[in-house]
Amino acid sequence: MKRSSLIVALYLLLTFSSGVAVGGFGFWLYVSRSVSAESRRLSPEEYRKRYVLEMETRLKLTPDQIQKLSAILDSTRALYKEVADKHRPEFDAIQQHQTRQIRAILNPEQQAEYEKLRAERDARRKKHKPH
Repeated sequence: MKRSSLIVALYLLLTFSSGVAVGGFGFWLYVSRSVSAESRRLSPEEYRKRYVLEMETRLKLTPDQIQKLSAILDSTRALYKEVADKHRPEFDAIQQHQTRQIRAILNPEQQAEYEKLRAERDARRKKHKPH
């Protein structure tokens, strides 16, 4: 009888321990993996540093390759800027058209609030815009 009660006690201890382990792991996942809508956006420079570091680490890049990668990223950034600058007037015209249409459907009180909303949005955009 002693042997069977020892086995039962061992099974109970094993069951309790596994419950504690699974519960602890679940709690850790919940706490460490939760996503916040208020998370800070990375600046383009921070994003680039992370990207280069990941490329360097995972691909085991040599210093020469890192230098060439930086040159590629610089030229790509310049091309994106060139295209964006070229099409900026078109984007601005579309935005102005949208704004006029929205103003047209609003009453004077709503228009005043809409202008506040736009000013706040523009301020946030300028705050996050790269220099």
